Amino acid sequence: MKVEALIFNALGVFCIVVAAVYGVWSREPIGTTALVLSGGLTFLVGGFFWFVSRRIDARPEDRKDADIADGAGELGFFSPGSYWPLGIALSAGLMGLALAFFYAWLIVLAGVAILVTVGGLLFEYYVGQNAQG
Repeated sequence: MKVEALIFNALGVFCIVVAAVYGVWSREPIGTTALVLSGGLTFLVGGFFWFVSRRIDARPEDRKDADIADGAGELGFFSPGSYWPLGIALSAGLMGLALAFFYAWLIVLAGVAILVTVGGLLFEYYVGQNAQG
């Protein structure tokens, strides 16, 4: 996690420096504010990664003496083929459209669609033909 913290904190420094240069050069407040907020958000993520890296053991990516074989092994289970992420993306797009035009009925419909698709993805391997039993 130290590598990730370094990357995000360096990106945050870059955003803040660019915001200062942009603010002095253009005197435009909106872009400067966006760059400062982007830097703040990257510092937030970098700080989280730094905080987590202090509490876990060093991973192979964090050690200079690590070999490629140190990172070998099972990384977790990833679904080989699922249509639920597509449904979540469509539901999130519908929610964005509903919020853009602020249609209350469409916000409710998109919220229900998001809950159903996230639930479908979450319980995909607990019900139906894929159930472990």
